[in-house]
Amino acid sequence: MLVDSHCHLDFPELAAEEDAVIARAREAGVGAMLTIGTRLDAFDKVRAIAERHANIWCSVGVHPHEAKEEGQRTPDRLVALAQHPRVIGIGETGLDYYYEHSPRDEQAGSFRAHIAAARASGLPLIVHTRDADDDTAAILRAEMGAGPFTGLIHCFSAGRGMAEAALELGLSISISGIVTFKAAEELRAIVRDVPLDRLLVETDAPYLAPIPRRGKRNEPAFVAHTAAKVAELKGIPMAELERATTDNFFRLFTKADRTVLSA
Repeated sequence: MLVDSHCHLDFPELAAEEDAVIARAREAGVGAMLTIGTRLDAFDKVRAIAERHANIWCSVGVHPHEAKEEGQRTPDRLVALAQHPRVIGIGETGLDYYYEHSPRDEQAGSFRAHIAAARASGLPLIVHTRDADDDTAAILRAEMGAGPFTGLIHCFSAGRGMAEAALELGLSISISGIVTFKAAEELRAIVRDVPLDRLLVETDAPYLAPIPRRGKRNEPAFVAHTAAKVAELKGIPMAELERATTDNFFRLFTKADRTVLSA
């Protein structure tokens, strides 16, 4: 069984077909999913999805796009919401200098509050970074020096330096459908070099559908295409890639109950 380590089942493109989307994922060999919090004012919907399905968990966080309106100054609210049994991660959080929907200083302040929440709760941090490699790495290094935490870089599409910094800090790297895109040769080269025990796979659905589904609405079932490409790049059988990435998910997200895969 595969795990889709990052999707957005509460987004309207998927929410209207919740049961069908989950059924198609199961048919495609996707046994579990992590649906991601991006706004605290929408967290109840995210949590409710996880409450309805034993094989779906959720995270709590504020996307960097939302930092201007909902950015957290302290970890307190995040830590309180993370006490719920279905919440297994903190984020997504981080820096996005591509769109800059929120000022950079507010993104950075909220990012640091999320890191403090990950440290306090013991839950892994889910990091979004786009066009912000140097600042993301600098904040992660400084905060790791202040006290350890676990986490991953989600939807990795950054440069080799960001990958090396993440691995040096003990973080994992999650690969999305971007790895299948024609122009993503640099990313494929990085994936070949990332240790297998530090890789996860994800869709970021409803966005970034992999080839051969590119241009369509993405959904968790399609993580199988991404996994197949990663297995090819690593030169291993698909079954080995499935085992490794699933093991990695449950080793990182320790609050998730792996027994649901055999239910």
